[in-house]
Amino acid sequence: MGNPKGFLTIKRKESGYRPVEERLQDYSEVEKELPEKERKDQAARCMDCGVPFCHWACPVGNVMPEWQDMIYKGDWKAAYDILQETNNFPEFTGRVCPALCEPSCVLSVNDDPVTIRQNELAVIEKAFQEGYIKANPPKVRTGKKVAVIGSGPAGLACSDILNKKGHSVTLFEAEDEVGGYLRFGIPDFKLNKKMIDRRVNLLKEEGIEIMTGKTVGKDISIKDLKKKYDAVCITIGAREARDIKIDGRDLKGIHFAMDFLGQQNKIVRGDKIAEAELINALDKSVVVIGGGDTGSDCVGTSNRHGARKVVQIELLPEPPKNRTEKEPWPLWPKILKTSSSHEEGCERMWCISTKKFIGGNGQIKKILACKVEWKADEKGNYSMKEIPGSDFEIEADLVFLAMGFTHVVQEGLVKEMNLKLTLSGNIDVNENYMTSEKGIFAAGDAKRGASLVVYAIQEGREAAEGIHRFLSK
Repeated sequence: MGNPKGFLTIKRKESGYRPVEERLQDYSEVEKELPEKERKDQAARCMDCGVPFCHWACPVGNVMPEWQDMIYKGDWKAAYDILQETNNFPEFTGRVCPALCEPSCVLSVNDDPVTIRQNELAVIEKAFQEGYIKANPPKVRTGKKVAVIGSGPAGLACSDILNKKGHSVTLFEAEDEVGGYLRFGIPDFKLNKKMIDRRVNLLKEEGIEIMTGKTVGKDISIKDLKKKYDAVCITIGAREARDIKIDGRDLKGIHFAMDFLGQQNKIVRGDKIAEAELINALDKSVVVIGGGDTGSDCVGTSNRHGARKVVQIELLPEPPKNRTEKEPWPLWPKILKTSSSHEEGCERMWCISTKKFIGGNGQIKKILACKVEWKADEKGNYSMKEIPGSDFEIEADLVFLAMGFTHVVQEGLVKEMNLKLTLSGNIDVNENYMTSEKGIFAAGDAKRGASLVVYAIQEGREAAEGIHRFLSK
């Protein structure tokens, strides 16, 4: 490494966020950028350890020490060349990845880890800024055609790799624009959608055909698809949202989180939403059920609407603030996460079960909830039970259900293709990502269940390799 003692003399410094009072007035990205000198200093903290566990923890296998060293030396082109070998879209993971690599950084054994995610983002943005990234269509085509259904990160990564190998790829997307939940789920204040457009335009220049507003099985028959293409990859995500079947569920003002977030993203891009369909949190008491990232996104969006109060409730116990003995380094620790949205204003409650929605004139007014406790048996298995006499009410003019997703949507494409499913309800595949139907592949959330963007990219890449092997026989 260029600075072998950097980790001893330089402390971790994060990019930080724009002031709360400023960022609540818009949907621009909240995270700031460090000056180049400070970014090089942060890269200098990489200690070139003997075994880079950051690499081990990264789903796409980024080789962090090498490109950290290039940042420190100011060789941004070399840093980009190394980074792009393993990650198709660092501009996405650099913004929204929880950075599984950082808790596994050897430096984090007794100090703060390297700012790997933010360093990664600095590399890809520098590469675009300096013009290192140019369209590079394959020089030779194989004559094989592949259809990829679904344009989230898994579909984009799969399409990119297959196209680079010379196969002719057509990407089908049911929505009017490409990106999946990158575009219609993640708020603009975390991921500016111009970042998606920039990459998609590059993929088009490299020869990928993109068909938006096309639902396979409806606008394009499955029979015609199989006839025209040599292989098909399904990357439609896991969009069967987890619901809560209790009294009052049919009251107005109760929405799935993704309906709220997707609508807001469309408003930000300039769409006009009919008044009757508009979900507006202005001057309302908002309750978000679900303590994960999607719930946090609902909190941030509600605050930007001007909500009077936002409460986020979670069924599980509050995670510890620091790593416990049960999750030693270099494992990913389940610790308390406080997002930029939480910092903008939110009351968080743990071990809360929702019992009933209470309304008036067909509109949600309150939630009847109770406190629960979790206890482990002799085998370490946890069970939940209600605490007697702990019932209480929460004022609620709007409720967002952000409790995750159960599995891939099975009605339609999956059922019509007669694909075998796993016990969890997702698409079953073999080691090459091929489904029970020859020539039909699946990857990403549709195959593994709802997960992270970085896992979707990894699976898209691996599925592309499986498809390439199949087409090369």
